[in-house]
Amino acid sequence: MAEKNHILGLDVGNTVIKAVLFDIAGRQVAQHAIDGHSTFPEPGYVERDLEELWRNGCEAIRALLAKSSVDPRSIAAVGCAGHGNGLYLLDKKQQPLIGIQSLDSRAAAIAAELDRQSGALLQARCLQRPWPAQTPSLLAWVKRHRPDIYAQTGTVLFCKDFVNFRLTGCLANDISDLSGAGLLALPEVRLDRELLSLYGLADALAFFPRFVESADIVGHVTREASGLTGLSEGTPVIGGFFDVVSSAMGSGVIHAGEASIIAGTWSINQVFADKPVISSDVFMVTTFGRDRYVNIESSATSAANLEWYVHRIRADHGDHAFERCNELVGSVTPRADDPFFHPFIFGSRLGAEFRGGFYGLAGWHGEGHMLRALFEGVCFEHRRHIGVLRKAGLPVESAVMSGGGSRSQHWPQIMADVLEIPLRVAEARETGALGAAIGAAVAINLYPDYEEAVAAMTRVARAYRPEASRIPRYRRRYGIYGQLTEQLRGFWSDLHLQEET
Repeated sequence: MAEKNHILGLDVGNTVIKAVLFDIAGRQVAQHAIDGHSTFPEPGYVERDLEELWRNGCEAIRALLAKSSVDPRSIAAVGCAGHGNGLYLLDKKQQPLIGIQSLDSRAAAIAAELDRQSGALLQARCLQRPWPAQTPSLLAWVKRHRPDIYAQTGTVLFCKDFVNFRLTGCLANDISDLSGAGLLALPEVRLDRELLSLYGLADALAFFPRFVESADIVGHVTREASGLTGLSEGTPVIGGFFDVVSSAMGSGVIHAGEASIIAGTWSINQVFADKPVISSDVFMVTTFGRDRYVNIESSATSAANLEWYVHRIRADHGDHAFERCNELVGSVTPRADDPFFHPFIFGSRLGAEFRGGFYGLAGWHGEGHMLRALFEGVCFEHRRHIGVLRKAGLPVESAVMSGGGSRSQHWPQIMADVLEIPLRVAEARETGALGAAIGAAVAINLYPDYEEAVAAMTRVARAYRPEASRIPRYRRRYGIYGQLTEQLRGFWSDLHLQEET
């Protein structure tokens, strides 16, 4: 019998699914990632093929096992994290209907309508107001605009729930994703018809399967999934995590008062707490266990912009493409006339109609200047979000940075300078997968609780302090950036109205 001394963490992002193998001390043994394909059927629509997602997951796990040469029977448990919100529907025969990603903005008008009608009531019940890529907003859109799909719907899942379902044959939602989507009354942690009725979805309660805590075991790897992935049949699989929670834990954040900044597809800025903050200004509150809350300010304004630049503008893929971008950023010396960038490729929390753009370009600027502007623009949005958390009474005096942006040689220092706080970067590159593995370790009693598991399985790799000489420059540029945002609101609104007509 193989010794159970490994844990598998899966991280299902908007673009990539990663399989990462860890030992029980949280050290990475091997990893394999598969880049998925998004489709854009219409402006503002961002979808994925769920069968492709599952095939990619199987391929990633098989390749990981081959690469590591680890006996699958040594894997004690599987934990999965995934991007929150979006909409993943199965029909009444549990077959895929549609997969809408959290970068989608088709429900902008419905979200605004719901906010006018029920926003205050929703804020009071679930501590969140409607927004375009939110799961209930998208489900309300499907109900109104695709009644054929709504009539076929049997189950509402989040992206990691779909992977769990294919691994185990069991349907479940975990409370971190449900609460992050505004689908649980807090602090009661309850999903009911009264809450759904505020979204116009009183008839949708039956679509939601049983809900579990993140570290609950929801099922075991089936014989069919074993054949497709190479995992040992019977391996336990946990409910898993909204990836922002998982990534924070994988970076070493777990105690109340600790802050996590994730520069990933989304700009995630969050503070852990033992009670939820009550503020209409804070974007989201999620829970993942008894008296474990995460107060979140976020938007799709972070490294997704660099992914867009690399994939769409440079038409490049792979780690080398991002390394080249970092080299270009390091090749330029900051100057007073550097250009600006708005990281609103996928809209903004301030308005779904917001658009990205470079401003102040001159003939002597090159690609390095543009990329540095992109890095700075992303940091400016993180700073704006941090300001909202502070205004709500949540102190942010230091933070741990994770996500793809933390791997850059330059981005963490720019972030520290812009935010004017010390930053630590976790040793683990794949913090989302590690956080899921931490939850799995707790589920099978390798560690008695999250605190001990995080202490044992995470480490700090690098630390950054803000450079005093750069702070005045970034304060000035942040002020100009904010003014530019305000001045362009009218343009973006006119552009949006033109598109609608």
